Amino acid sequence: MKNFLKQVGAVIVGLIIVGTFTFIMGFVMIAAMVSSSNSKTDISEGSVLHLNLNGTIAERVVENPLSAFLGGAVAEEQGLEDILKAIEVAATNKNISGIYIEGGLAGSDFASLEEIRRALKDFKKSGKFVMAYGDNYSQGAYYVASVADEVLVNPSGMLDWHGIASQPIFYKNLLEKIGVKMQVFRVGTYKSYVEPFILTEMSEANRAQVKSFITDIWGNICKDVAADRRVKVDSLNAYADRYVTFEDAAQYVKMKLVDRTAYADEVREQLRKKAGTDKLHLVSPRELALHYEEKSGEDGEIAVYYAYGSIVGGEEGGSLGSGAQIVGPKVVADLDKLANDDYVKAVVLRINSGGGSAYASEQMWRAIQQLKRKKPVVVSMGGMAASGGYYMSCGANYIVAEPTTLTGSIGIFGMMPDATELLTEKLGLNFDVVKTNEASDFGAMGRPFNAGESQAMQAYVDRGYRLFLKRVVEGRKMKTAEVDSIAQGRVWTGSQALKIKLVDKLGTLNDAIAQAAQLAKVKNYCLANYPVQEDWLGSLLSNAKNDYMEQQVRGALGEYYQPLRFVKGLKGTDCLQARIPFELNIK
Repeated sequence: MKNFLKQVGAVIVGLIIVGTFTFIMGFVMIAAMVSSSNSKTDISEGSVLHLNLNGTIAERVVENPLSAFLGGAVAEEQGLEDILKAIEVAATNKNISGIYIEGGLAGSDFASLEEIRRALKDFKKSGKFVMAYGDNYSQGAYYVASVADEVLVNPSGMLDWHGIASQPIFYKNLLEKIGVKMQVFRVGTYKSYVEPFILTEMSEANRAQVKSFITDIWGNICKDVAADRRVKVDSLNAYADRYVTFEDAAQYVKMKLVDRTAYADEVREQLRKKAGTDKLHLVSPRELALHYEEKSGEDGEIAVYYAYGSIVGGEEGGSLGSGAQIVGPKVVADLDKLANDDYVKAVVLRINSGGGSAYASEQMWRAIQQLKRKKPVVVSMGGMAASGGYYMSCGANYIVAEPTTLTGSIGIFGMMPDATELLTEKLGLNFDVVKTNEASDFGAMGRPFNAGESQAMQAYVDRGYRLFLKRVVEGRKMKTAEVDSIAQGRVWTGSQALKIKLVDKLGTLNDAIAQAAQLAKVKNYCLANYPVQEDWLGSLLSNAKNDYMEQQVRGALGEYYQPLRFVKGLKGTDCLQARIPFELNIK
């Protein structure tokens, strides 16, 4: 028996030692991969920059060094920052012969795609080739690819060209089934974020504004494609009307949407000829972006500060899938550091946000005002700079937007769930209260708002709207009545916003940087991006605990997990919100 126990003990100790060693070696290998992923690779002569338009394009991303082990078919997230830098490097790097655009299912806002497209048009001035090929082109991917010298498609391939639609999802009936009603307080005829929770279809005002901005976006897309493909806009609309997505690839040639059909091996052979090499070497945007060299910076630095995602008053969620966030207190602290850095001569705020917490937006507005007292502040709008995103923007010295940027949405709302039925009838909970004052149990669970509470909430929302208007009036040097007439929560495109004086210019991030340099009166400047990104390994380790806890709660609650998570999410956010409509679902 003793020998048996000794053997068992030895096995256990051995397993612990092996497990510990394996863990340490795995950790070391991951750390090594993280380190190597951020190191420069040599660019051989005759290389081609490969823009793979398959996956999501975000403002900035942290590269996952394990992606190579997860399978090449997995669509990755790409950083717009890396893509734009890579295109700029490719134009001047003698070892880059041209750019190869591979079509796919590109997931991005149209403003980001437009920015890539403009960068490619600038690249073509170098005299180097731009070639596009796809087995299948999504509409967004084709929009970018259409700028190429030559556009090819597989003989059995597909080109999606259907126009733009917005199909929001309405949750009212679903909420009623789980026993939740939404208590809504808002200002603004067009402030439609709350509609999915209280209606089963769009209001007429919301339908009108959505029709207006998607028509304007589609008009810009058609104009750009028509110019580069030498096709009439009317023809492009006719193609969208007749479901050309499902037509034979040969028809795309006749429509002048593509130049010819070809198989992948034929495309590779053509690329080798264009690059003048026997062995094709494709370079990713991430690889080439690492070769981006900043200017000397004799006159100082222009800081580009990226603010993208939902605006929150503090860190929320924490799981890897929680999405990007603009955390108000962090942004305030970061901008204060930039304000007090004498080497920084101007700041460009790159904003891509549909808004969020009105309180956090106000605090960041204040930080921007403090920053502006010491140096110029220019806003570069990405896909969205709406509601809270516009709240941040309106106080800048200058605002640059893309034609297809969604902005405005100057409005405020408050929304609180009444989960009385879910908690009492479905889950069997009971509530009681003892209080010292009338308002002691304001917002208590297990009951809806009473008349006094509803009145107080609406007054709070009204006050928030007036403050928002005041900030826009001050920043844009307009009259209150003038701002109010274009506010009311209405969403505008960048092109429309220029006409009503909500922005100063249509252009790219580089245009915003040039404007900042002009305002700061500097010529020999360097660029620096903020905030400094956390590496992939740090992000993984910091979120592991939250992911584990979420799994445990999901397992314990079962079918009640989703409704309770929904209610918690609503109660965990600031009650006063400046957000763009809940789900635009533009496709």
